[in-house]
Amino acid sequence: MAIKRRLTTTRIITLSFLLVILAGAILLCFPFSAKSREATPFIDCLFTATSATCVTGLVTVPTFSHWSLFGQIVILLMIQIGGLGFMTFVTMITFFIRKQVGLFDRKIFMQSAAIMNLGSVLTLFKQILFGTLIIECAGAVILSFAFVPEMGARGIYFAVFHSVSAFCNAGFDLFDSSLTAYNSNPVVILTISLLIILGGLGFIVWSNMIDSKFRFSRFNLHTKIVLITTVSLIVGPMLLFMLFDWNFSLEGMNFGEKILASAMQVISPRTAGFYSVDLTKISNSSYVMTVLLMFIGGSPGSTAGGIKTTTFVIILFSILAEARKSDSITIGKRTLPQGIAKTANAILAMYISAVVAACLIICGVESNLSLNNVFYEVVSSICTVGLSRGITPDLSVVSKLVLILLMFLGRVGSVTFALAFGEKKDTPPLEFPTEKIMIG
Repeated sequence: MAIKRRLTTTRIITLSFLLVILAGAILLCFPFSAKSREATPFIDCLFTATSATCVTGLVTVPTFSHWSLFGQIVILLMIQIGGLGFMTFVTMITFFIRKQVGLFDRKIFMQSAAIMNLGSVLTLFKQILFGTLIIECAGAVILSFAFVPEMGARGIYFAVFHSVSAFCNAGFDLFDSSLTAYNSNPVVILTISLLIILGGLGFIVWSNMIDSKFRFSRFNLHTKIVLITTVSLIVGPMLLFMLFDWNFSLEGMNFGEKILASAMQVISPRTAGFYSVDLTKISNSSYVMTVLLMFIGGSPGSTAGGIKTTTFVIILFSILAEARKSDSITIGKRTLPQGIAKTANAILAMYISAVVAACLIICGVESNLSLNNVFYEVVSSICTVGLSRGITPDLSVVSKLVLILLMFLGRVGSVTFALAFGEKKDTPPLEFPTEKIMIG
C-alpha cells in the first residue's frame, strides 16, 4: 500500500513494462535460449525483449534461426503481455484470485487500456480477455490450413505464433523473411491482415461495437472516427501503392498477387511489421507513404503504436478550425473538449522531436548509413512498427540503445512517458500574467 501511495498510475504502467523487458532479456541471455546453446550478447537480448514487449518486431538476430524453442516461447509471451498490457494480466490474476478488483487497480487498468469510463472497467476487461482468446484462436485455426499441409504438426505452432504476433501488431515471424514466400497465398495474407486490423482498432472500439450491437448509427464518436479513418487509410493507400509500385516491388506479380501485396503493405505499417515484398525495392513515393502510415499508426487503447488515428484526425480538424477562426473543434455534430487539440499537438511534437534527435545521434554514430534508411528505422521504432530496410543487425551498441529507448517510448506512449518523470500529485494553484507573442 505504501508503494501505491508513492507511485502514480503512469509510473506504475511505465515500471511494469520495464520489469517485463528486463525479465525477458535475462531469460533470453541463458545459453539454452539460443539454438547454438551459446549465450547471446546482452544488448541483443535486451533489444529483442524490448521489441517483443513493445510489440515492434525489429530484430538484431533472426527469430527462428537464432532462438531455440524456449527462446521463441519467451518472445511469444512477451508479445502477448506487451500487446495487451502488463496491467491487464495483473488485473486478470487479481480477478481470478480475489474475484474482485479494487479501485486503485481499476484506475491503473483504465489508463493502461485507454478506458474513459471507470464504471465499465470490469466489463471491458472481460471483453478484452475473451475477445483476444477467441480472435487469436480463430486466426491460428485458419492459418493452420496453410501451414500444416506444408510443415506437418509443426505448422500448428507456426499458426499460433503468427496469429498472436499479428493480432498484437508485433511483426515477429518464424520465416526470417516475413511473408514474402506467401505473397500469393490469400489465406495467409488476408488472415494476417485481418488480425492486424482487429488488433489495431482498440479495445474500447470493440466494447462500443458490441454494446451497440454493431449498428453504426449507435456508435459513439470515438468509434466512428476510428472506423472511418482505418478504412480510409487502407483503401486509399492501397490503390496508391499499386499505382506507385506497379513496376517496382510489385513487378512480376499477377493482378491478384499485386492486390494482396498492396493490401499487406498498407495495413502492416500501422503497426505490425510484416511484409510480403522486398522493402528495398519499393518506389520513393511508396517509401514516403509508408513512413506516413507508420507515423499515424493504430488507435488508442489498441496493440498498435504511432501517434494514433484519433490524434491524426484531431490535428486535421484543429487546422480546419484555425483556418475558419473557430474557437472549437467540431466533428460529426459534436464539439470536442477544450484542450484536446493541445494534447494532440503535444503528442505530435514529442514524436517529431524524438525522431529528429534519434536521427542526429544514429547518423553521427553510423556515418556509413544513408539518411533514408536511418529515418525509416527510427520511425519504425518509435511507432512500434518493426519494418526494416535491413540495417538493424549491423548497428552499433549506441544506435541499438537509441532504438530501444524509442520502442519503449512508443509503446508506453509519449504522454505517459513524460508524465512518469514529470507528474506531480499536488500542483499548487498558480497563475502568471498573460502576454501575447507573435507566431506563424
